Amino acid sequence: MSFLVGEATGAMRSGASRPHPLPGSAFNLTDCAYSAPMLVGAHVRAGPQLTAALGIGAELSADVVQIFTQSPRAWKPNQYAPEALDRYRSAQSEAAAEGGVQATFCHATYLINLAGPDPELHAKSLSCLAANLAVAEAIGSLGLVLHLGSHRGAGMEACLPQVADALVEVLDQPGTCPVLLENTAGAGGTVGRSFGELAAVVELVAKSSPVAASRLGVCLDTQHLWASGVDFTSRESADKVVRELDAALGLARLRCIHLNDSKVPFASARDRHANLGEGTIGAEGLASLLGHPALDDVAAILEVPGSGKGPRGEDVGLARRLVADGVAKRVHD
Repeated sequence: MSFLVGEATGAMRSGASRPHPLPGSAFNLTDCAYSAPMLVGAHVRAGPQLTAALGIGAELSADVVQIFTQSPRAWKPNQYAPEALDRYRSAQSEAAAEGGVQATFCHATYLINLAGPDPELHAKSLSCLAANLAVAEAIGSLGLVLHLGSHRGAGMEACLPQVADALVEVLDQPGTCPVLLENTAGAGGTVGRSFGELAAVVELVAKSSPVAASRLGVCLDTQHLWASGVDFTSRESADKVVRELDAALGLARLRCIHLNDSKVPFASARDRHANLGEGTIGAEGLASLLGHPALDDVAAILEVPGSGKGPRGEDVGLARRLVADGVAKRVHD
């Protein structure tokens, strides 16, 4: 099935899955047009019962929220009663119906490393990922964002089979929540420093299990993209990035954007987020990418420091203005 931007927006807003078989593109980049304002939100604290996230999201005037389902720096998963998970799903549905937070994304634990050579760490990572995905599935999340980890110098070719096998094991199961592979800033042996690396993972998963591959998506982090040496700060460079992402993975796999400025210079290969407009990318540079019509159905999630405790309402408001500025510039040019 072919998605134009308007159709994809409907899929996002209804929470529908948008599987995209490789190779090829499900979007017509020539004919795509704006359909609805981009959904803008933030990573927030969930609290022990998770539902606090929706209240915080409402306070920030966020369209979407992103949460951790457990401590991001601990292996032990939180044990939620089935009733607590049901309450979140119901509360999310009610919030969406009332014009509040429209959707929830989850972020997997940072400790997970599917690419490393240590068998014990790999087994722990696989178990932790499965636990994170189970919670994301139970609360009706639109995706679980995942850092694939580092091969620790072994090389991409060496780690690729075990990464793909792990994803097949987790995703070739009943369920619909996708795992969203996040691009990296390029430090060390991290997997996902280019669209080509992410595509290699997806393609190998697809060879083993089309079912698992249909549940793989992508999360595009703007700070990581910049730090990895990919420019998108002009209309021309932003268009090039969208074309390259579409060619490598298919834009239908792009489910969310992590919207962050950068504390570090271009191509520095370091993961350091800054508030929008206060970093080396700058407000105008971010707007160039956010204004692309093929992205207007993709949720933009802030992971900025704010004043020290994460995104603020003013950050969400600024993000919306950058989206509007990017759209206006393209429409009027």
